[in-house]
Amino acid sequence: MATLLHHFCSSSTFSNGCVKNPLQFQIRPVSFRFIFPPHPRRISLSPQRLLVSFSMDSHGAGYPKEAPFGVDMAMEEEYAAQSKLLQDFVSICNIERAWTFKSENGKGSMGMFSVSQPNLLANKRKKFIISAHISKERTEAPTFQWSPFPVEMTGVSTIVPSPSGSKLLVVRNADNECPTQFEIWSHCQLENEFQIAQSVHGSVYTDGWFEGISWNSEENLIAYVAEVPAPPKPTFNSNGYKKGGSNEKDCSSWKGQGEFEEEWGETYAGKRQPGIFVINLESGEVRTLGGISKSLSVGQVVWAPEIEGIHQYLVFVGWSADKRKLGIKYCYNRPCALYSGRSPFHCEANEVESKNNVAEDFPLCNLTPSISSACHPRFSPDGKYLLFLSCKSSVDSGAHSATNSLHRIHWLIDGKLNSSETLYDVIPIIMNSEEGSFPGLYCLSLLKNPWLSDGRTMVLTSIWGSIEVILTVDVLSGNVSRVSPVKSNSSWSILALDRDNILAVTSSPVDVPQINYGLLIENSIGGDSWRWWDISSPIFKCSEKVKKSLSTLQFNIMKIPVKDVSDCRTKGATKPYEAIFVSSEATNPLIVILHGGPHSVSLASFTKSSAFLSSLGFNLLIVNYRGSLGFGEEALQSLLGRIGSQDVNDVIAAIDHLIHSGLTNPSKIAVLGGSHGGFLTTHLIGQAPDRFAAAAARNPVCNLALMTGTTDIPDWCYVESCGPSWKENYTEAPSAEHLSLFHSKSPISHISKVKTPTLFLLGAQDLRVPVSNGLQYARALKERGVDCKIIVFPSDVHSIDKPQSDFESFLNIGVWFKKYCT
Repeated sequence: MATLLHHFCSSSTFSNGCVKNPLQFQIRPVSFRFIFPPHPRRISLSPQRLLVSFSMDSHGAGYPKEAPFGVDMAMEEEYAAQSKLLQDFVSICNIERAWTFKSENGKGSMGMFSVSQPNLLANKRKKFIISAHISKERTEAPTFQWSPFPVEMTGVSTIVPSPSGSKLLVVRNADNECPTQFEIWSHCQLENEFQIAQSVHGSVYTDGWFEGISWNSEENLIAYVAEVPAPPKPTFNSNGYKKGGSNEKDCSSWKGQGEFEEEWGETYAGKRQPGIFVINLESGEVRTLGGISKSLSVGQVVWAPEIEGIHQYLVFVGWSADKRKLGIKYCYNRPCALYSGRSPFHCEANEVESKNNVAEDFPLCNLTPSISSACHPRFSPDGKYLLFLSCKSSVDSGAHSATNSLHRIHWLIDGKLNSSETLYDVIPIIMNSEEGSFPGLYCLSLLKNPWLSDGRTMVLTSIWGSIEVILTVDVLSGNVSRVSPVKSNSSWSILALDRDNILAVTSSPVDVPQINYGLLIENSIGGDSWRWWDISSPIFKCSEKVKKSLSTLQFNIMKIPVKDVSDCRTKGATKPYEAIFVSSEATNPLIVILHGGPHSVSLASFTKSSAFLSSLGFNLLIVNYRGSLGFGEEALQSLLGRIGSQDVNDVIAAIDHLIHSGLTNPSKIAVLGGSHGGFLTTHLIGQAPDRFAAAAARNPVCNLALMTGTTDIPDWCYVESCGPSWKENYTEAPSAEHLSLFHSKSPISHISKVKTPTLFLLGAQDLRVPVSNGLQYARALKERGVDCKIIVFPSDVHSIDKPQSDFESFLNIGVWFKKYCT
């Protein structure tokens, strides 16, 4: 038999032990039993013949199946099981925005909800609208009659209802060089449609930062923010340079690049300068608000109240940038002011002969020259006051985010704009507050119509420690009241006002979001005058598997004492910080989760990724170290100049607090963080190398010396490493002393001690913490023999939030932690 097999294996039928041509061969007339390698697919045996069939790949080789690149075959079943569970979490919808309108019959009201849901196969987010009729009585629970099906908004960039609710603007931003499309819908039909060419403006900004779309009171004009037309590019052809640049396509020539233009960094790559435009819905004509200098980027435009006999004005935010545009996304420390200019469609014929003369005859007016930051302008219902948020504490200190303040100015004294108008503090910056008291304003945006019917009470959402709360603010007296339930440890966020009632959403780390309706009773405004009902909704439906896994979990917010009080420079820095503990059993392995920023916060609200990790059998310790939002300005400012030490020590103290309470096994602890949370993650595995069984870092800051020359926020490196005094001293050419200081503050300075298996998740298009930062650190770990894995997402930015990338990211985190912590 051996001789016979040797003969066949050496014949032309085989090459290196593999069948070359037929999928089967026959041996006659021998009768025997044997197993034929390699891994036959089917064996047929009879006294006259042996038939062996092979599974062939496209190359004709019958080798064993190879594992997908980057997937540990020993954990493949874990990948499959976790991916099914993660899909259940990912499919839960999010409410992006909501509006309420008076019903046509005058009874009750209508609610409209803009909802999104990830579409993994398309790698996009589906957007759709669902409506409900709201009926309510003063003493009974409101009822919501939901429409049977949602309506998908395919290709829609944003929608904005008119003030009366009788019309709806639908914006469809164009791809490539196609026009932007505006649609005006009434209750039953498409009223009008406008195609706006790229020569007029580019895409409309809908990003939540520069975004501003505002109907005027007569609902015949819409002001909005869009990309200004691209400047002409130098043109070349076969004869060389062609005089007079062009943006037109021409097969006999090509457009050059021209001079490099600065952009606003992360997520704004390729976006042109924002400008303000107004469209006349009767004629379709689009005009530009003139007088805006090239050094001023504008956004958040709103119409001023219309006053008879006076020109109508637009109010907007302007960010100046004379030298370089530093990254603005998530960075509230960029100076800005409120400006006003006359509408280009409201010009008297005897004053202005042409729309192009508006800027010359009526220049822009800076309304807030006395303050370093002014944003999110809102007019009081009577038109007497202009209210706005300010991030002046952030601008003045250099911290990318800090405690906000709220201000008001009088609008149009004697019918004239006045740049020297007195500025009144409605809510000042709170440096330090007593336990349980209002910690200060941490409000990132305002409703377009945030007013109750008394005309002086504004309703908003703010951060209060580790939760979000709903507040009312009397803009004349400055009185602040908490109207979401004081005893609730869940987070509450306002969606819309329904006259004097509140439509809100609430959630916790162990509860999927829930719509709530707050009814103002006894016609008085205060913490005890609101009655809340849970509203049944089809929006947040989840699988039975998700419900079952969440039902076993509980959470509480822990107070963590400051370890080294004597080292604190201010009273606010000595106060306990907080950590959210999500658990089922104390014996479960623990994941320590660290937010980025560092001046951000992890809220006691539902997040799909954290809930997914909890459902895998992990307890979570989510640490809001000193420097986080929501705890007063002194505590926040205490971190500047102390990153890599104070924040690291706070995290270790929180872990020790849990261990000493007998709530975790110290040998089964993992750590997870992104951005500055990744900075802390990589610091912790270096400074406390025996503490962690596994780690995962998303776009981590690992080397400040490398980052300072490549990031869109080089000033962040200086301020966070050296303190507020360095706000004005950062440079694009750091000295050797600076680079040495940055290195000493960086996780890479501790890399020789690291032995924790670490997973790196990096966005290749990240401008905030460029991919080179994480790659350098990960390669250095591999060089030292530390087990690590690197996943790079080619088209993702700093947040790694594209549906497929986010899914793959947390699936790998779950499998990685299961491998090393259980």
